[in-house]
Amino acid sequence: MEMFQPDFMQRAFLAAVLVGVTAPSIGIYLVQRRQALMGDGIGHVALTGVGLGFLFQANPMWTAVLVCVLGAVVMELVRARGNQRGDIALAMLFYGGMAGGKLLVSMSSQSGAGSLESYLWGSILFVSPGDLVVIGLLAAVVIAVTVGLRRQLFAVCQDEEFARVTGLPVRVLNLLLAVMAAVTVTVAMRVVGLLLVSALMVVPVAAAQQLTRSFAATQATAIGVGVVTALLGVGTSYQVDLPSGPTIVFLAILTFALFSAIAAPLARRRHRASTEHGPAVCDVVLPGPAHAGTATATATATATATATATAEDSSGGPGTAGGPAAVLEGTGPVRAPAGATIDAPLSGESLSSRGLAQ
Repeated sequence: MEMFQPDFMQRAFLAAVLVGVTAPSIGIYLVQRRQALMGDGIGHVALTGVGLGFLFQANPMWTAVLVCVLGAVVMELVRARGNQRGDIALAMLFYGGMAGGKLLVSMSSQSGAGSLESYLWGSILFVSPGDLVVIGLLAAVVIAVTVGLRRQLFAVCQDEEFARVTGLPVRVLNLLLAVMAAVTVTVAMRVVGLLLVSALMVVPVAAAQQLTRSFAATQATAIGVGVVTALLGVGTSYQVDLPSGPTIVFLAILTFALFSAIAAPLARRRHRASTEHGPAVCDVVLPGPAHAGTATATATATATATATATAEDSSGGPGTAGGPAAVLEGTGPVRAPAGATIDAPLSGESLSSRGLAQ
């Protein structure tokens, strides 16, 4: 209990909780759209914002927010254009951000290895009351967006074309997601550090995916892993006198290894349970020729998936009953009388934008 007495440790633990919730909340969308390293690139750009704060003697967190948002918008616009030379432009943006940050820090009167080190790797000693207020405000914005727009953001990350057809503002949502990633980098840089912030966005999500089978469960588990590892990392950092960022990330990687070891026997157990029950079969009797008053055509369809109330797919995505994650549930034989209209798609006809084969 001694480590909870100093004021700086109380601020560090509060910041760790906010970072542990915020980073996986936005990271799950980046993982879904295969942009796991986006946070790393924004972290490089954020160094220029830190340098501007040092140069103009302002709070580096606010200047980092502005620079990160601009960098994230540029990254999203380059990605949306699909230019073949886009990777070169992004590389120049990342390396220019690091170089500019170092030059600005060297030109400022606050330059020093200790000051810059705390932003690169994180430090529990440098979380000031003002920093904690900024972290709390920015974290509240990120959590409100990622939870309040969970269905819309998932639809965009899963299938942009389907989201566009349904009328969602895809461009606006993509830009909003990029801006929230930039804000998250600023939130986490004091505790985790700019060079490791991307790890806290990705590793808890990857760990949660080993055990969960839906988007909501993955998001909740990832947030839990993020909070626990952040708190343990800060406490270990205080006890052993280590930088907080590498300690938190190392604990998150250990958690991923543990979950991976647990996932294998769970998968075997689920497989045995599914083979014991067997697939569900749906029999549909189609109307045949009008002779002898009987129907002679019979079609049999097998449904191998069960639909949940929220229609979440195996990759972890919420949807509506007719959305991209909808599946057909077969619980037993279903027979239609002769002459009845059969609306169910057969022979692999699409059930949704992605389709569900027979």
